[in-house]
Amino acid sequence: MAEQAITQGAIRSIFGASGCLVEHPVLQCVQIKTMEPKAGDANPIQRFRVVLSDVQNFIQTMIATTANEIVTSGLLKKGSIVRLLKYNPQQVKDKNILIIMDLEVLSQYGELDKIGQPEALDTKSDPQPAAIPGNNFYGSKPAPAPQPQRNLPVHQSNPATSSHPNLYPIESLSPYAHKWTIRARCTNKGDMKEWHNQKGTGKLFSVNLLDDTGEIRATAFNDAAEKFYPVFEEGLVYYISSPCRVTLAKKQYSNLSNDYELHFEKETDVEKAEDQDNKPQIRFNFTKIGDLNSVEKDTTIDTVGVLKEVAEVTTITSKNTNKDFSKRELTLADDSQTSVRLTIWGKTAESFDAPLESIIAFKGVKVSDFGGRSLSLLSSGSMMVDPDIDEAHKLRGWYNAAGQNVTFATHQNMAGPSAGAKNENKLIAQCIEEESYLQDTPSYMSLRASVVYVKNTTVAYPACSTAGCSKKVIEENPGSWWCEKCQQSFPEPNYRYVLSVNVADHTGTLWLSCFDEAGAAIVGLSANEAMKIKNDDEEQGSQNFMTIMQEATCKTFNFRVRAKMETYQDQPKPRYQVLNIYPLNYAQEANKLAQLIKQYDITDDSLFVN
Repeated sequence: MAEQAITQGAIRSIFGASGCLVEHPVLQCVQIKTMEPKAGDANPIQRFRVVLSDVQNFIQTMIATTANEIVTSGLLKKGSIVRLLKYNPQQVKDKNILIIMDLEVLSQYGELDKIGQPEALDTKSDPQPAAIPGNNFYGSKPAPAPQPQRNLPVHQSNPATSSHPNLYPIESLSPYAHKWTIRARCTNKGDMKEWHNQKGTGKLFSVNLLDDTGEIRATAFNDAAEKFYPVFEEGLVYYISSPCRVTLAKKQYSNLSNDYELHFEKETDVEKAEDQDNKPQIRFNFTKIGDLNSVEKDTTIDTVGVLKEVAEVTTITSKNTNKDFSKRELTLADDSQTSVRLTIWGKTAESFDAPLESIIAFKGVKVSDFGGRSLSLLSSGSMMVDPDIDEAHKLRGWYNAAGQNVTFATHQNMAGPSAGAKNENKLIAQCIEEESYLQDTPSYMSLRASVVYVKNTTVAYPACSTAGCSKKVIEENPGSWWCEKCQQSFPEPNYRYVLSVNVADHTGTLWLSCFDEAGAAIVGLSANEAMKIKNDDEEQGSQNFMTIMQEATCKTFNFRVRAKMETYQDQPKPRYQVLNIYPLNYAQEANKLAQLIKQYDITDDSLFVN
């Protein structure tokens, strides 16, 4: 019977003076209520309050947002029998509540009427239980009795150590919490920064902290920054105890969803945990690289991909502060068969050493739209190389099985919905007509055209085999290719396309310059594969190569093109370079045609109505 399965007396034991540990108590859910979001909250978080009973007593509980799915899925219902797997008892304004981080529904018992007549757990030292009227589960509100506030321990599958018995979940931190300790993993540590304003100068750094219930950003200033900066290391777990101010989060500096943030004080207690085994795992909300065009500019996202290219570290100078910053550009790809450029900064860029074809998960990257979709790792973001998560394992399996031979479409200069004029679709006749307006500053456009001819005189060049280096190499001796930039010899080059193709639509033709990725999309083979066919067979190689170039024609693509007026032999000449090429999406193209056809209807919006 369900009544026999319930852990009777568990609630009084948990909130008793001894704070007795009750391992995985079984209780009955007698009420579920959706909590109203805070007024004015731009991104409200759904929360649920649940009343649980152990037949003798009832207690109000709050479901941690990480466990919301058990309610939203309909699995937890009024009358269900549940087992608490991880929970945290607290006292707030003399009221006992449970914060539930994890629970399971014992579905074999179904949905039952309320078992017994549970009573409110009195917070007085000498409790006097009162019966609960049947028409009101909560009954009369007991008069609060003054008593000293006490912290209660977290009860979970990996209980706190005896030196830190009173743990708070991050999700429960608020300006009203005073004496607390959290056990959290440092998922990101920012660089030490200096600030200057009218009030003076100072320094600060920030860390992101994670436990099983949520994340929070913590910042230290001046003396506290000097004290704690050498203490924190990314990936390690720490105990952090008050005094430490809990304030409203400044969303412009953080990509976390928490409404609050921490400000370390010099007296804040930070201690590295001796047990580093039970680390809270970072939670990701991944966006596919192929879906970036549907993401608004400046949105912060998480993404995971295969590392395809690594550029050298470069330095840029800030126009505002005149300071130098290090940056490095990476190219990521995923099973949407799309790649994207992602920029990392500062020490992260300088120390980056992940090998090519690693699986890298990024948390907190900003979506940019400068001439096309690209990503930038925020200072509050983080990355994990070959993480032990399902999405990374799935991506690794796909890449090893099929992804290595895929020609990836790119987002380079493939403008998104907010790119304005840069996303203008043009006919070839328009491009030719506007050539006289071209200047040194490039303009961008989109073309839908078919390849009619591939110039096959020079289609590729031998490039350096070093990752991130595309310099041309020189064959010194058979089997020895020299890169002047890298000062290294290689047994063979890495060929890269430099195609010149003629494309056409119904209004005219245009010559386009295509580099490696665009060339591979047109030809259907990598430059290495095409040159191998040409060079390995002395008799038929050239003929087979010509056949491949011929078969590359009569294909229709959407081209993202950069147009610029250049000077060649003292003569101005327009140059059209393909920045991105991607196959037709017939559903989207059909929808565009349908919208265009609608404009020919004889209505107020018709093209023919003045």
